[in-house]
Amino acid sequence: MSTEPRWVDNLISYVLRGGVTISVVVVLAGIVITFVHHPEYFRSRPALGALTNPGTSYPRTVGAVIEGAREGRGQAIVTLGLLLLIATPVARVAVSIAVFVIEHDRLYVVITAVVFGLLLLSFVFGTSG
Repeated sequence: MSTEPRWVDNLISYVLRGGVTISVVVVLAGIVITFVHHPEYFRSRPALGALTNPGTSYPRTVGAVIEGAREGRGQAIVTLGLLLLIATPVARVAVSIAVFVIEHDRLYVVITAVVFGLLLLSFVFGTSG
């Protein structure tokens, strides 16, 4: 039998489900906005091919994603949704640190903080091929 309080399980499940739900809603909103701004994607296979072409320019930095989302560009909003999806498990690790602090479990605070730090470092210094 686990000694972990039930509220911890609930909190973590809310973070994970909430993150996934929010990211799906944002991705779907981006898709809808893209097709509303470019109705030719419905009628023209070449136009849709241009959208899905690997050479198409998509926002590649967080700043470009935020700027594009503010401007209402669908591709940037879809990318924002994907970034939120990636951030969801990272948020779970951050919540775990807070839970371990509340429970005064220093060892797990340190271990989880190291994992969190490594995740953040991988985002900052990671490269895209």
